[in-house]
Amino acid sequence: MKIRVGFGYDVHRLEEGFQFWLGGIRIDHTKGSVGHSDGDTLIHAICDAMLGAANLRDIGFQFPDNDPQLKGIDSKILLRQTLQLVKSKGFSIGNIDSTICLQRPKVKDYISTMQSTLASVLEIAEEDIAIKATTTEKLGFTGREEGVEAYAVVLLEKN
Repeated sequence: MKIRVGFGYDVHRLEEGFQFWLGGIRIDHTKGSVGHSDGDTLIHAICDAMLGAANLRDIGFQFPDNDPQLKGIDSKILLRQTLQLVKSKGFSIGNIDSTICLQRPKVKDYISTMQSTLASVLEIAEEDIAIKATTTEKLGFTGREEGVEAYAVVLLEKN
């Protein structure tokens, strides 16, 4: 069996007046992610990891931030389209491991809902999606609550 690994990273600025989408769900918070789409940092990192593993460049290439049709788009749609691109190259997802970095809000109570949401979009079992969260101990832009970061590693298996 042929396997491939991809790594993804994304970051979005946090500002008042925007909704906060993370892992495909909306989380109540005083700030939200600023982006061309809905700014879902976790989904974007997962998309990048999937695209990298399949050698399909990156999320900015596949879904450019200057495309007016993508303005405000639900990132779950981008994730579903990324899955179709990966499948078209003969791959399926083995597993996903991801980490969210942000000071606030605490997201531990949302992780199981994120796993369920992402598993549904990606057509995989919830147990194949690991989502961890950490702060940066008040260091850097995430520690100052200016932004959110997400990292993801994806294992693809050739069908």
